[in-house]
Amino acid sequence: MNHALYPLTIYYDASCPLCMAEMSNLMLRNREAKLVFVDVSATPEVSPLPGVPYAELMRLLHARAADGRVIRGVPALHAAYTGVGLGWVTRATTWPVIGPLADALYPFVARYRQRIPRFVVRWLFEGASRRAAEHAAAHGSCSQGQCTRR
Repeated sequence: MNHALYPLTIYYDASCPLCMAEMSNLMLRNREAKLVFVDVSATPEVSPLPGVPYAELMRLLHARAADGRVIRGVPALHAAYTGVGLGWVTRATTWPVIGPLADALYPFVARYRQRIPRFVVRWLFEGASRRAAEHAAAHGSCSQGQCTRR
């Protein structure tokens, strides 16, 4: 069965430094506009995703596929990275042993994401975001997750 995944709408928490760093990195790489970004924290207590409570959206990353399926947690991250051509970054999360481990650990990381020190966030994403920004500047312009080629 072939499900339509893209465009994939990502529901993320922009008030979270880790989430914002990761989404900014994805936005810069979203040259084919396969991803649409929705900041859940922009509308407190109001869910922008029908059928999913606001608290649940703030607890775990959610995505809605083009065919309407809702994807949560690690699979949502993998779909997002795959959409920007970086599926290899999260491919291990689809493997038999690592996948279940990542699925089990993700809720813990998500729960304590606001407590992750900013220097760790910078270390994880600063280089990747800088490379993405340099590539975007050389090949087109990006704004709010949408890019155009020169």
